[in-house]
Amino acid sequence: MKRVQFSSPVLPYLFLLPQMLVVFVFFYWPSVQAIQSSFYIEDPFGFGSTFVGAANYTDVLLSPEYQKIARFTAVFTFLVTVLSLGLGLLLAVKADAVIRGASAYKTILISVYAIAPPVAGLIGMMFFDQHIGPFVKFAAWFGWNMKVGLSYFDTAFAMIAVSVWKQIPYNFIIILSGLQGIPAAIREAAAIDCRSGTRRFWTVILPLLAPTAFFLLIINITYALFDTFGIIDVMVKDKAADNPITLVYKVYLDGFRGNDIGSSSAQSVILMVVVFVLTVAQFRFIERRVHYG
Repeated sequence: MKRVQFSSPVLPYLFLLPQMLVVFVFFYWPSVQAIQSSFYIEDPFGFGSTFVGAANYTDVLLSPEYQKIARFTAVFTFLVTVLSLGLGLLLAVKADAVIRGASAYKTILISVYAIAPPVAGLIGMMFFDQHIGPFVKFAAWFGWNMKVGLSYFDTAFAMIAVSVWKQIPYNFIIILSGLQGIPAAIREAAAIDCRSGTRRFWTVILPLLAPTAFFLLIINITYALFDTFGIIDVMVKDKAADNPITLVYKVYLDGFRGNDIGSSSAQSVILMVVVFVLTVAQFRFIERRVHYG
């Protein structure tokens, strides 16, 4: 393979400089600021600050409200990740088997991904509206008086449903690309050795999708933790005290609405540590079971 030659040894670093500046300005510098602010109680108008050590962290971790939100975030992340991946895989497998009209099916499924999270939350609220929502009327047939925005469980159900619906197209695109990247010779050999389509999928196709699935696992967990903010912001209807919220939305409420910069920064650092530990655990334990062809 031919190596790229640069006229100056400094030139490659100049090409990297814009990206490194973006990473520094929008990630490293805010992270350092958040860590610093987490040890202070700050005046929201910038008139002063008082060093309190780890008091912000202890207050947050010992708070029953924060513990409740943390438990919901864990359940929310698990359900959104599992359901999004499972339904995306199912649709990708079905679309891969379609011969006629495949482009139309793919376009319909992919189009949802173009919707911004706040818009997806607004659409979800329309579908779960107490008066005109079709899902509410459908649930009423089974005796379920759904009250999204007023009932904790009903709002959580709607948030999970909309978040899963928003993420399915992304998983569908990536998994379908992985399926179409499997060589035809392997598929033909598997069809000869195993007549059962279900067994063939679990023993041949799915293991070949392991790298794709591992990549999507990390992406979906990140999506559930952070990218669902816009959906949650629309669906809680400014009544976060009575509705389920995630940890990242709690950071927003305390920092931007409550003007408690110290507590908000401490929560940001805790969330950052949790994501870091989770990512390391995924790469150390799950990736060992992934075989790259």
